[in-house]
Amino acid sequence: MRITKIDKAQTFSSAINTIAADKSISHRCAIFSLLCDGVCEVENYLLGEDTLHTLKIAFQLGLEVEHISSTCMRFIPPKDGIVEPSDVLDCGNAGTGMRLYAGLLAGVQGYFVLSGDMYLNKRPMKRIIEPLTNIGAKIYGRCHNSLAPLSIIGRELQGFSYVSNIASAQVKSAMILAGLYSNTHNTFSEPLLSRDHTERMLGGMGVEFRTHHDSNGIHISFDPLPKGKKLHAFKMRIPADPSSAFYFALAACIVPDSHVVLENVLLNPTRIEAFEILKKMGAKISYTRKDSQYEDIGDIEVRYAPLSAIEVAHNIAWLIDEIPALSIAFACAKGKSIVRNAKELRVKESDRITTTIEGLRAMGIECEEFEDGFSVQGGELKCASVDSQGDHRIAMSFAIAGLVCGVEIRDSACIDVSFPNFLEILLQFTRVESTQTHS
Repeated sequence: MRITKIDKAQTFSSAINTIAADKSISHRCAIFSLLCDGVCEVENYLLGEDTLHTLKIAFQLGLEVEHISSTCMRFIPPKDGIVEPSDVLDCGNAGTGMRLYAGLLAGVQGYFVLSGDMYLNKRPMKRIIEPLTNIGAKIYGRCHNSLAPLSIIGRELQGFSYVSNIASAQVKSAMILAGLYSNTHNTFSEPLLSRDHTERMLGGMGVEFRTHHDSNGIHISFDPLPKGKKLHAFKMRIPADPSSAFYFALAACIVPDSHVVLENVLLNPTRIEAFEILKKMGAKISYTRKDSQYEDIGDIEVRYAPLSAIEVAHNIAWLIDEIPALSIAFACAKGKSIVRNAKELRVKESDRITTTIEGLRAMGIECEEFEDGFSVQGGELKCASVDSQGDHRIAMSFAIAGLVCGVEIRDSACIDVSFPNFLEILLQFTRVESTQTHS
């Protein structure tokens, strides 16, 4: 087990251009390139454990990868379509990888087995197995078809009109990928817009999406790919991940008189909601758009200001990954902050409601746990030892809390899953020391 100690930081001012590449887009670049009509060029692919597992699976399915430089790769799709692999497809800890591949492979002729690590194989998969099975997919999992490993026998699928009761980009993306191989028109509905990278990227690659809103939510319609038709090849430079950048925005908000510029960050509206929450709490945050390629990209500038408590109950799907980090802002704010409608946090890499509350209490903060969220009474963070429970978002959130008072993070190796150079950047602000134990 790796244990990392972070010392209290002094006031800082910094521009950061080494934020990890966007995880969601990296996953999709590897997966979508399998369906393309030519060579795809991808710069700044995230070399984290999750996304490398996704890329290795694409290789097992027939993708060829050429390295042009240290930061740029060519993805060469299989000429005759996806290849049936001879081994299990290991997703590691990547829920996005497993759920998107399940949707894709359900409609491809062949036999496929998707598995993951001890954490991923405990996460709920019924949310994709059930709707995919209803349109003709043959997917078999543990515990009455609810957990991985998943065995998939690919076949032609039926068109669908599916109404999801949760806003989930992973469920939506799985169904869209399955729909590309269906036999007729498809419609996917969700209560509010979840992250829309799949629609944006596939839309640029030749899939025509029609979207409308009404009182029941968001409805996305599209047709399957014609027989033998492939998607347009793409070139992309993957921007910095706003979920990763957010940790250093948080740092500037809780270390008095600090200032940070986060460069070349994805500015998709469904991905910067947590920054908007900080603005509502009193932080000084501005955006400068610099580029647009499928998505808007630019710089985010954050200046320290005293924070006030807030209630968060809307657009939860847009900030589900950042809520543990937001809890640190709540702990440093004046008053009681409340999170509601966030039950989805309980089925992430850990039960993020419980692990967040345990970490805050260890650091001396008064808080209360609800079934669908929690409350945090702003106070004084105190140095403590916090167990990440193998969850990278918990580990990074409490590492930032340590900039206020010092902290020890137990099981910190999980950070490498999504943000391999997180601790390296943190070294710009304070002393960081990691040790390996055998416990």
